[in-house]
This record gives sequence, C-alpha cells and structure tokens, in this order.
Amino acid sequence: MEIILMDKVTNLGNLGDVVSVKNGYARNYLIPQGMAKRANKINVAAFAERKAELEKLSAEKLVAAQARAETLAGYTVQISQKAGIDGRLFGSVTNSDIADALTAQGFPVARGEVRLPDGPFKTVGDYPISLALHTDVSVEITVAVLGAQ
Repeated sequence: MEIILMDKVTNLGNLGDVVSVKNGYARNYLIPQGMAKRANKINVAAFAERKAELEKLSAEKLVAAQARAETLAGYTVQISQKAGIDGRLFGSVTNSDIADALTAQGFPVARGEVRLPDGPFKTVGDYPISLALHTDVSVEITVAVLGAQ
C-alpha cells in the first residue's frame, strides 16, 4: 500500500515521503496513529497545502523533546521492589514501573518511551537505560533497583 508519512517514522522515512508498506502495517498501525495517510490524489494535494504547517509542528515536537532530554540527562530514578536475600526480585521492574516512577517524580514519560534492550530487571542493582523521547532524541538515565523486605 502506498502511503504519505505525516510524521517521521523510524526505519521508514521522513515527513512527506511516499513509501510502500504492507497493508496491515498501514491499516492497523500507521493510519490509526495519525502517522500516515493513503497516497491518493486528494491526500497528496491536501498534504502539499499543509506541508509548511506540518513541518512547523514537527520542529516544535523536536524542540520540546530536546528540552525534556536536557532535564532528564544523567538522572537517577530509584525503584523499590520486594527482594529475596540473594538480591533477586519477587517479580520484575518493567518499562511501566520506570515510567510511573519518573512521572511521580515530575518527569512525564510514557511507557513506550522507555527502552529496555535486555528486558525487565529481575535483580537489585543500577542499570543504565535509554529513553526515546522522539525519533531523533534519546537520553540516557540510570535506574537504581532497591531491594525491600
């Protein structure tokens, strides 16, 4: 299916690119999320009229993400979980737990922005993680998992 990207999409293209993707990816994800529209004559013409406005909105999102990244750079968030004597957690610390802890401390972060490449944390310790605040902006923070009785 041919689509017009309404925003920058990682590993796919930039704003305004006409790309070909599988039908299900377009219908079930890109179009409902507002990231793309079908590439027909009407939508191409409408995009050409709104291109400057969309580029301005995209630039504003990028500036906002960079500002959030500056406030979060090098930050350490502490999360307490029940743990056994050997330091293994009863359960795990997931991206939802990290997003909730950051939001509670005044840094609004969505669950999808937290990147855990090795999966959830299952032991006590300090872990460096990445927050993908925008397709072009990511910031490194530290998660300190503390054991509680």
